[in-house]
Amino acid sequence: MSSLNSLSKYLGAPIAKQQLININLKRFLSSVSEECKRQSDLFAAEKQRQRENVGRIEKIDVHTEGPPEASLIMNKNVSTPYDCAKHLGDKFVDRAAVALLNNETLWHMHKPLPDSCKLEFLHYQIPNPAVVNKTFWRTCSFLLGAVVSNAFKDDVNLQLHSFPSPNVKSGSFVYDVQLGLENWKPTTSELKVLSIEMIKFCQQAHPIECLDVDKDFAFEIFKCNPHKTEQIPDIAAHNDNKVTLFKAGHHVDISRGPMVTNTDHLGRITVCNVLKLDTDISGGPIYRFQGVALPKSIVLNHFAYGIIEDRGKVLNSGRIPGKHGDVNEDNTFVSQMAV
Repeated sequence: MSSLNSLSKYLGAPIAKQQLININLKRFLSSVSEECKRQSDLFAAEKQRQRENVGRIEKIDVHTEGPPEASLIMNKNVSTPYDCAKHLGDKFVDRAAVALLNNETLWHMHKPLPDSCKLEFLHYQIPNPAVVNKTFWRTCSFLLGAVVSNAFKDDVNLQLHSFPSPNVKSGSFVYDVQLGLENWKPTTSELKVLSIEMIKFCQQAHPIECLDVDKDFAFEIFKCNPHKTEQIPDIAAHNDNKVTLFKAGHHVDISRGPMVTNTDHLGRITVCNVLKLDTDISGGPIYRFQGVALPKSIVLNHFAYGIIEDRGKVLNSGRIPGKHGDVNEDNTFVSQMAV
C-alpha cells in the first residue's frame, strides 16, 4: 500500500500529496474531539472554582533575582511567575521558560505563588541549561500527545497511555499511545503530516496552564481513558492526594511538571518515528511516537539538525509501559533541581 493510500485510510480518502496535507491540517486545526472539549471545559470550570475559593486576598513579597532585581507586591495564591515577569517587561515574558523558586525549586510560570519568595526566570541561554532542557523536553512529549490525540479519524481507537520522564540524552521525546492499528509502520509522508500538525498547533501560541485537582476530579476528567484512570491512584498517593493537570488549547493531560510557558516556545519540530512496542498491556498495540525539537530561540544549521533527526528515529530507551511496575511519570508538581 502506498504511503498516501495508507495515510488516507486513517486520515481521509485517497488524494494528492499536497491536498492530503492541507485537508489533514484543516481537520486537525478545526476539528477537536468531543472528549477533548469535555475535558477542556471541566478544567476551565475547576480552575475558575478554585480561583473564586481563594477568599480574601493576601499580599506577598516577591524578590526577582536579576538582572534585573526587583521587589514586587503580589497576591498570594493568585499571582504567578508569569504575572511577575510582566512587571519587568516583554523581554522577560517572552524568553522565560520556567521559574526557579528560592534558588532550589523549579516552578511552572502559570502556577500561583503560595507565599513570599525569591524568584529567578530561567531561559534557554543560561550557562547551565540542563533543567530548562528537561522542562522543554517534557513539554514536547505533552504536546506530541495533544497532536496525536486528534490526528486520526474517529473510527481509529486511540488512547493516550503515558510518557517517560524527560531524558534529553535519549535522543528524542516520546509519547506511548494505544492505537487500534495492527503493525502500522508510518511512511515518510505520514510522519511529515504529523510534524506539520505539531508545528501548526504550537504556532497558535497556546498558554500552557496547570491545575492541582483532587483524585475524584481527575477520575472524572479521564473517565474515558482506562490507562489514565489506572494510573491516578498511585499518582495521587505520592502527591498529597492531588493530581497535577496541564492544558494547552483543548488538550488536558497528567504530568509531574513543570512545563514551559507557551507552545510558541517550540521552533523546529520533527516527528521522527513511530514504533510498535513489545508490551503486555491489553486492549491493543502500544506505539511509541518519537520526535525532536528545538526552542524557537535556538538556531541550528540543516546538517546538524539532520543528525538530531536521524538519532530521533532510533527506538528511545525510556521505560516501556507494562501491567506491572511504574507506568506513569512521577506527579510531584514542585520539581527539585536534581530532576
